[in-house]
Amino acid sequence: MWFKNLRVYRLTKEFALTAEKLNELLEPAAFVPCGSQDMARYGWVPPLGRHGSELVHSTNGYLMVCAKKQEKVIPAAVVNEMVEEKALAISEKEARTVGRKERQNLKDEVLLEMRPRAFSRSRLQYAYIAPREGWVVVNASSAKAAEELLENLREAISSLALVPLASKNLPQQTMTHWLTAPEAPAGFEFGHECELRDPKDSGSVIRCKNQDLYAEEIHNHLVAGLQVHKLGLVWKESVELMVDDQLSIKKLKFGDEVMEKADTREAEDAAQRFDNDFAVMSLEISALIQDLLAAFGGANTESASVEEIVARATRADAAQEASEVDEVVF
Repeated sequence: MWFKNLRVYRLTKEFALTAEKLNELLEPAAFVPCGSQDMARYGWVPPLGRHGSELVHSTNGYLMVCAKKQEKVIPAAVVNEMVEEKALAISEKEARTVGRKERQNLKDEVLLEMRPRAFSRSRLQYAYIAPREGWVVVNASSAKAAEELLENLREAISSLALVPLASKNLPQQTMTHWLTAPEAPAGFEFGHECELRDPKDSGSVIRCKNQDLYAEEIHNHLVAGLQVHKLGLVWKESVELMVDDQLSIKKLKFGDEVMEKADTREAEDAAQRFDNDFAVMSLEISALIQDLLAAFGGANTESASVEEIVARATRADAAQEASEVDEVVF
């Protein structure tokens, strides 16, 4: 349950729902497994898994929810092979070429035949609502995955209004300043990883891993005009993270000191252990986000619409994938 990636969203209206009321609103969209002809299903499940029955788990005022997505797995290679066999049989029997449209129809037939026998693959997506801070925190590595959960949450809560968390200062400029100085912000230390990009050439990427970020070669890249788009940080010597230019956090790793806080609390069963972990994790994340926002000049309460920022973040995710082949790793 410990979150490894954070996508944080700011509530633009007060969240007044209780855990009981939220649970009631989510129940109509509770997860139902894929039927014989379904390719995918999405719905809400108890955060406690088999140890609980409620769709909302509340601790210290934080409300945890969990979505489950189940997809049928049909290998494309198998489908293509069966389509080729069917097309070849038609060609031999009728002495003609099978066209593109007919091949698509054959593909649809193959998929229809294979769905009932296909294996299912499931994944869980956790998030929690922090009414006091006015945040929704999603454990997702991409904007697309986070938005899928939020879209389903909005369908259940028509009054849910939020936008991706944004800072007053531009993250890439701020991080570039830190690393050029070089001086980490208060409460943080530099980690051993960063990603530099050329603002004039989006495909030019330099990724530095397991490196001393104070090194002269990195400084030279910054002086040459490259900007920091991802930066490894250590918060209060106890939490490692990677923050990017969208203010999303990846590679979140809680140190032994934090984990021991949860372990020192007595737990009689799995449900209580979950409760302890959630209580400690949510408080640590809350303090981390506050310090991170302060380092970036505070929260921007006049940010763009959720659609604009999600689209921007999705494009950034796509650019990240496209640039994998154009990188230099130290």
